[in-house]
Amino acid sequence: MSRTATARTPSPPRRTVDLDLLLTALPHPILVLAEDNSILYANAAAEAFLSTGIALLKRVRLDDLVAFGCPLLALVDQVRRSGSTVNEYGVEVTSPKMPGPRLVDVYGGPLPDQADLVVLMLHQRNMALMIERQLTHRAAARSASGLASVLAHEIKNPLSGIRGAAQLLEQGLTDEDRSLTQLICSETDRIRNLVDRMEVFGDERPLSKEPVNIHDVLEHVRRISESGFARGMRFIEDYDPSLPPVPGNRDKLVQAFLNLVKNAAEAIGENKKNGRIVMQTSFRPGVRLSVQGSDSRISLPLMIQIEDNGPGIPDHLREHLFDPFVTTKPHGTGLGLALVAKIINDHGGIIECDSEPDRTIFRVLLPMQDRTNVSKSRSSPR
Repeated sequence: MSRTATARTPSPPRRTVDLDLLLTALPHPILVLAEDNSILYANAAAEAFLSTGIALLKRVRLDDLVAFGCPLLALVDQVRRSGSTVNEYGVEVTSPKMPGPRLVDVYGGPLPDQADLVVLMLHQRNMALMIERQLTHRAAARSASGLASVLAHEIKNPLSGIRGAAQLLEQGLTDEDRSLTQLICSETDRIRNLVDRMEVFGDERPLSKEPVNIHDVLEHVRRISESGFARGMRFIEDYDPSLPPVPGNRDKLVQAFLNLVKNAAEAIGENKKNGRIVMQTSFRPGVRLSVQGSDSRISLPLMIQIEDNGPGIPDHLREHLFDPFVTTKPHGTGLGLALVAKIINDHGGIIECDSEPDRTIFRVLLPMQDRTNVSKSRSSPR
């Protein structure tokens, strides 16, 4: 009995993966250290992180790159002593080649077949920190809301009585004494204006939102600024014209970005001839924020930046920049940035600040309008 031979389809040749290309493609810095902490390998992300090329890295030790006492060195020693993997979160890495300290999460472990070699993978925490700080900003805004309610109730009413009494006294006084009652009236007016500004924080009503073109908002802010407090300064607009609308309140967004541009102009100060304010927009997919009390995550792809070339913000103020009554201005009230944080939070966004001498950036991330809602609003009868 004969068997019929069946032809087999040849399988395609298996492609091999170049491991070096794979490691180079990873966005996280990866280092392989010898027993004396000399660097045997560094991927492209590690070169960028350490601001040093691979040729130079292979000629130095990790101890020469990071500051004395850097926790990264202790972590490497722990891996060698234990012979097992170690994860550490929130490690501060400093180096003479870096503009400042960087906070990273670190994975360290021995290579499987070469226990004397240690591999390190670093994960920078920039976005995580931004979201963590934003939660602090929201807590500050809520505390300001409670304070506003107390101020409005406990201070404004007595102020009216004080002012009324001073006006009654003024009628029977000499010109010299009348100046004192006028001083009382002007000071009560000043306190009342401050309380009026604080009352804004107590407004917890939901925003009435509609699709807003963020470039129309920024253009309106620029025209107001150029004709007033930013006269003579140079504005640079770097916009992505393809950005979709923002779900929000146009007047509130104008107020927020006008405050940011005004802060930028006041930071530049008297050096107006060389003053530069950059207004930039871009689309950044992949940025998502967890909603407290829910498993859902909100996408925040729309980025708006306001940059100035002022002297920068002092280090001790950066952590509390969006708290009420924190200000760098001699006569400021410290409510402007707190109000900006509240408005951005009400729009479901986040705000962060990066500052160094001659360059300060306020970065706002906002959600985009749901296309389904836009189409429904356009098709609904008016």
